[in-house]
Amino acid sequence: MSAGLEAARSALAGGRAWLVGGAVRDRLLGRPTADVDVVVEGDPATAAREVARAAGRAACFALSEEFGSWRVIARDGSWQLDVEPLRGGSLEADLALRDFTVNAIAEPIAGGEPLDPLGGLRDLAERRLRMTAATAFAADPLRVLRLVRLAVELDFSPDDHTSRAAREHAPALAGVAAERVFAELQRVIAAQAAVEGLRMLAELGAAAVVLPELEAMRGVEQNRFHHLDVYGHTMEALERTVALTTTGGLGSAELAPVVGTHGPQLTELLAEPLADGLSRAEALRWGALLHDAAKPLTREVMAPGGRVTFIGHDARGAELARAVLARLRTSERLRAHVAALVRQHLRLGFLVHQPQPLSRRTLFGYMRACSPVEVDVTLLSVADRLATRGDRAQESIEAHLRLAGALLPEALRWRAEGPPRPLLRGDELAAELGIPTGRRVGALLEGLAEAQYAGEVSTREHALAHARKQLQTL
Repeated sequence: MSAGLEAARSALAGGRAWLVGGAVRDRLLGRPTADVDVVVEGDPATAAREVARAAGRAACFALSEEFGSWRVIARDGSWQLDVEPLRGGSLEADLALRDFTVNAIAEPIAGGEPLDPLGGLRDLAERRLRMTAATAFAADPLRVLRLVRLAVELDFSPDDHTSRAAREHAPALAGVAAERVFAELQRVIAAQAAVEGLRMLAELGAAAVVLPELEAMRGVEQNRFHHLDVYGHTMEALERTVALTTTGGLGSAELAPVVGTHGPQLTELLAEPLADGLSRAEALRWGALLHDAAKPLTREVMAPGGRVTFIGHDARGAELARAVLARLRTSERLRAHVAALVRQHLRLGFLVHQPQPLSRRTLFGYMRACSPVEVDVTLLSVADRLATRGDRAQESIEAHLRLAGALLPEALRWRAEGPPRPLLRGDELAAELGIPTGRRVGALLEGLAEAQYAGEVSTREHALAHARKQLQTL
């Protein structure tokens, strides 16, 4: 039992209040939950303040003036509880206004048998998602996305009537606030069954509304080095990314040449919070989803021979990824992160064709170009390569994994330490060389950083000599 539920039962046991929604569902399924929903017959504000006091001065504030909802959040952020007024004049009427029957089960806050007027308990037992009423999706079209999210998170299946109604109302998602759409989408993509969730979105007609860029990939044929069209490849790349961002995924035999002894470091990195409630692992999935989004825009067939190309899809894809996430009203941090993944996802593959092992200068160029996603994009390139199995696939995959395994320790070190500490500041360099600060000084400093990373300069005197020589070429 969560501390939030304990506090609610302590504060509200003497009144008419019920635990409802996902908290009841998850408790009956044996799933942990930190989000609790309560409906009260009295004043939600008073009830919320009582819960906050019982919880030891938890934060308490109005969530919706229109609907009279209040939220209580633990001081350490470990749980939250929403208090809502009873809608429709009775508990039965309130439950009938909810989305799916498995979310329309109530329990008296003081304890007692569940109240289940719509058969949600049977649907739970049979792992079925069923709308509470024929008007459920019309009342809130976002429930189309929620249907998919619950299906992939709970491993439940919608019944036929619910699927048909969801499909009918999917076009109305165009009128739903983008923030609400993203909140559901990001949970679908964060699920273990993310690929199945996206396919379900497509079957319901929802993907065409909320992610039209994904649907545009269908039927876009690629060159002989690919075994799938752009849509199929994207789904497989995402599936590979899900596998390597899932607990234990980095320990697979297939990834051993890449991960080596760095599994714990990578696991820690991927678990880091990034933005908008997403971890780096979850953001990496968005990178996989959008990495080839610009291929439909850049496809050309070259003569003679009919060779298919997608020149510039990395750069245009970065712009497109940013536009998609802007449309979904995400933070600038997430937009920049995913755009960087898309922009640089080809870079490692280009390096496979250079003499091996790579020079220190080439390594510097990779890290500088890919930073701050140098580790993340290395993993994305692996997922992308594993999902590309056309002509000469095995040979290409092995070469790519070997290089990724050589690059990854350097990327982890770069992430931890950054580029070498400069031996000279810009103003010092300008004064020593007798030139004004500006573009040339910036270029000289970058050249010095590259030389220092390559081990060619290690002292201030070496750096000055190298800069004087470099200045002659600028």
